[in-house]
Amino acid sequence: MSTPEENKALVRRLVDEVINEGDMDLLDELFAPELASRLRHLFGSFRSAFPDWREEIVELVAEGARVAGRFKCYGTHRGEFLGAAPTGRRQVVDEVFFLRVEGGRFVSFWALEDNRARSRQLALADAPDDGMKETTP
Repeated sequence: MSTPEENKALVRRLVDEVINEGDMDLLDELFAPELASRLRHLFGSFRSAFPDWREEIVELVAEGARVAGRFKCYGTHRGEFLGAAPTGRRQVVDEVFFLRVEGGRFVSFWALEDNRARSRQLALADAPDDGMKETTP
């Protein structure tokens, strides 16, 4: 069983290496197989819409096998997003992730994103109702 500090280090790798550096192959090391496949698609779609996508860790809290984090998400809308053509606008939104670790890998990933703020910043007509999405097999 990993320690809370080791679990937070996994989140840092996710942010630094997968999201900020774009190493999607690392998903297979960090996540359970079913989850890695789903996130590859989800992250790939988001990266296509926001090729300069970056996350900043604001705060990480870990207890046992669970890690919660607060993040700032940055990116410029350069590709299709939620059916909307690129606007060239920059977005900066708050996000919260909850992850659970088993056997040194993430086995659940739940995210809450401020999609209303994102839609307003991108000047999209219809903001999604909420940003909650669970990616647990």
